[in-house]
Amino acid sequence: MQEIGIVETKYFTFAYPPHRLKLDLGEEIGPVTIAYETYGKLNKNKTNAILILHALSGDAHAAGFHADQNRPGWWNDMIGPDKAFDTTKYFVICSNILGGCKGSTGPSSINPETKRNYGLSFPPITIRDMVRCQKHLIDYLGIQKLLCVAGGSMGGMQVLAWMTDFPEKIRSAIPIATALRHSAQQIAFNEVGRQAIIADPNWSDGDYYGHQIPSVGLSIARMIGHITYMSDISMARKFGRIRNKEFSSKFLANFEVEKYLHYRGNSFVKRFDANSYLYITKAMDIFDALENSEKANNLKKFNGDILVIAFKSDWLYPAYQSKEIVRVCKQAGINVSYCEIESTYGHDAFLLEVREQTCLIKHFLNKVFSKTIHEK
Repeated sequence: MQEIGIVETKYFTFAYPPHRLKLDLGEEIGPVTIAYETYGKLNKNKTNAILILHALSGDAHAAGFHADQNRPGWWNDMIGPDKAFDTTKYFVICSNILGGCKGSTGPSSINPETKRNYGLSFPPITIRDMVRCQKHLIDYLGIQKLLCVAGGSMGGMQVLAWMTDFPEKIRSAIPIATALRHSAQQIAFNEVGRQAIIADPNWSDGDYYGHQIPSVGLSIARMIGHITYMSDISMARKFGRIRNKEFSSKFLANFEVEKYLHYRGNSFVKRFDANSYLYITKAMDIFDALENSEKANNLKKFNGDILVIAFKSDWLYPAYQSKEIVRVCKQAGINVSYCEIESTYGHDAFLLEVREQTCLIKHFLNKVFSKTIHEK
């Protein structure tokens, strides 16, 4: 199968003072830079644009390769020629979220007023603030209406925010393995991760830039996360109770699953900012797609199609939460389809179950795109 090839990250800056970006929780920030990548070509009428929304640890690099790296984008198996998001047909966009640490403005960015990293002076943000930044980017690209917004996990939350905040700006939506709002259990897992970071002596109230970073706390937070991303079956198949050859009775990584978690945690520390982890997970926890009557009424204004995808072994975002999305969409009079995929991968399935997702998404997008052609 043909690949996208070499891609470059681009940057869009807006909200220059005094026209700062007003945030949901009352504060303002500006200027704001958003890192983004695009794949495929925008058609003459600008009706083939799809916005891909990433999960907690994702970034703008969703597909293709950077010239200096051998690792493809995080959803490379889904984006490209003849793939689920077919770049011979669609213009695909992916941006790093506000609060991130991969090119977009976040806690690790330099505050232009102090000339120092924001740290905890970075204002609290919401999922809707992230979406508002994406809307500015879409306007900058001259796109009046997106053909589709799609994403899994936290990306799915952003999809729901597009549906309730800018229903007139999208023709379709694909929320995958996500929820209208976090349950107590989901909030609990995030809180343990946050406390692991805060308890690290090197966190220094968020002012660790230029010094030792809170690597132990961030690594533990990621280890906790990875446990929730997999399923009991997938962990059993991958690790079982396999021990390292040099087994010790001391508190070392004696089992393969322990070794794997340490590897994941240590790798994450090299590419992610601890403060971003705090801000983003808190934004996820406070999100509620239907937090007030205005959002519920806005959902009724959405005149498009929705494909909701869930996975049977996902216990972090269990299928009942996706079914709740379907229920509220039906109550709002929206044309919604629901597919629950058999998988043993757990929450990671949205990244790994390529074949079945590709079949579902390609068919869905073909129908949506065909409608736009007939609209003319």
